[in-house]
Amino acid sequence: MRNILPFLTRVPIKGDFEKARGELWAFPLVAVISSALPSAILYLNLPLANVLAILALYFSIGLLHLDGLADWADGIMAKGDREKKIRAMKDLNTGIAGLFAVAMVLFIQVYSLLLVPFYSLYLAELNSKFAMLLGLFTKKPLGEGLGAYFMEGMNGKQLAIGAFLYALLYLPVALHNPLTLTGLVGLLFAVYVIKLSLDNFGGINGDCLGAMAEITRSGTLLVLAFAWWWA
Repeated sequence: MRNILPFLTRVPIKGDFEKARGELWAFPLVAVISSALPSAILYLNLPLANVLAILALYFSIGLLHLDGLADWADGIMAKGDREKKIRAMKDLNTGIAGLFAVAMVLFIQVYSLLLVPFYSLYLAELNSKFAMLLGLFTKKPLGEGLGAYFMEGMNGKQLAIGAFLYALLYLPVALHNPLTLTGLVGLLFAVYVIKLSLDNFGGINGDCLGAMAEITRSGTLLVLAFAWWWA
């Protein structure tokens, strides 16, 4: 797990780049670390806790996934064939689609936290990290970047261990409050982003993985917010 942390968080430790893709199974474990500070803020119910929690989250994980989401959205919304969409995604300039996607993800997360228990952000991060694992398991790289490098090390064994850890980490919260099982629906957002990426780009790169992480987290919080409102 030590070697994968520098790629998914801002934890100041050095990881071995060569060994990192052998630790893909540890993605769900990273959620425990990345959600610790924002969950503590929510638990303490500090003033503007929902805003502070989201700031703490991005302080912990950085803005790389948000940047990926913006690029991915620009590519998805671009008109034209697959090559034009890929060029739009790789364009260094962020378009209106990217700005809108980032704004909506932040908006949904901040306001959903007003309606859900403090541990919901932990579940959303758990889904977010598992979503990236599912994306890597497609084994359909786009280009030769970091996403392709990790896909080379992805296999059924890593996914099985990751899925087991995911279930193990989700289970205590589900036993505490069965309503949190509705959060599993959030993984459907990951499936949808994977499908959109493959349909529009023909593969998955780091930007697509970032979009999966961000959309799955915000989607999970949205589902949980509706579940608590309905209950």
